[in-house]
Amino acid sequence: MARVRITQVSSTIKRPLSQKNAIKSLGLGKINRSVELEYNDALKGAIIKVQHLVKVEEI
Repeated sequence: MARVRITQVSSTIKRPLSQKNAIKSLGLGKINRSVELEYNDALKGAIIKVQHLVKVEEI
């Protein structure tokens, strides 16, 4: 599968708990932090849930 770089671009302050948990599960937590992960269906669901808080790039 493809690898993706996910960067948090917005804060989770005043966001629902489910969005905060999705950011944690992606390995993020602070603005401008990035992680590189294998793209799969579980990751796709977490990204869709917080797509307004993150930037996704294919590597």
